[in-house]
Amino acid sequence: MSIIESMQDYVGENLSLLSPVDRAWQPTDYLPDLGAENWVEQVQGFRDAAQRVSDDVLVVLVGNMITEEALPNYSITLDHIAANPGAAAETPWGHWLRGWSAEENRHGDLLNAYLRLTGRVDMRAIEKTIHHLIRSGFTPGNQGDSTAGLIYASFQERATRISHANVAKLAVRQGEENLATICRKIAADEARHEAFYTRVIGQIMLQFPEQGILAYRSMLKGLVAMPGRNMSDNQDPSLFDRFSALTQKLGVYTSADYGLIIEHLNETWGIANLSVSGKAAKAQDYICRQPERYALLAAELAERALETPSAPFAWMHGQTVA
Repeated sequence: MSIIESMQDYVGENLSLLSPVDRAWQPTDYLPDLGAENWVEQVQGFRDAAQRVSDDVLVVLVGNMITEEALPNYSITLDHIAANPGAAAETPWGHWLRGWSAEENRHGDLLNAYLRLTGRVDMRAIEKTIHHLIRSGFTPGNQGDSTAGLIYASFQERATRISHANVAKLAVRQGEENLATICRKIAADEARHEAFYTRVIGQIMLQFPEQGILAYRSMLKGLVAMPGRNMSDNQDPSLFDRFSALTQKLGVYTSADYGLIIEHLNETWGIANLSVSGKAAKAQDYICRQPERYALLAAELAERALETPSAPFAWMHGQTVA
């Protein structure tokens, strides 16, 4: 039995981190009601409020939405991690993966609808980027190591929560409560998903510390690949880099956050206190040094982002965004 398969019972104990469908929010809960008699007024009010969002925040929102829309890639990856082809099996892992995918699917749907209703972005250019991203496929770089794949999920769920929560804060500052509410709802989902993956890895670290430590180092050695790194509009080869620079400039997701996530996971999993030897002990030392390393790099990387020149975004009808 593999380590991941041995987690089936523990996964079953944590299925409560999924929301029951009849109590879960749905995208239409936060959008104008097109079936209402005053739907025109609702849409106009929604669009008027969206005008308060700055162009740079809108670009970051588009990038976040594109990443969420590429969910099929991540579902396939986690399906293989859990050794659960098709995710059809009536196992705890099968129930989790289906429920997780269903909850995540709402995120892209809601952000897509929000952006479409603003009338401020080029939806066809955005749709082409989504098409390219899903078609390109995605691998978190775990080289077939299932435990490393789940560590990646723990990291990314926290990173995504931070990103959506920070966009919500920016929306509040700019007076756009609709967007703030939407991003908070998505961030809350990501927090539950983060809790699940973090708990599972916590159990693995307790029961299989050497394997867990080595898998964690493997993920960090290759850097934690961002889900949207392959995004492309078939025009600008630096699209993802420019999107990332904006997230750094706005404080939505920064190099400092990267280090803080590692620090949080290290503390949550008690990495420094695990009793390991040999290669695992060396890996443990490497992992424990990473938060300080990224703290030292953070200022330099932030400065580089500020130096990134303004450039046009196809998503914004070719408009230049700083």
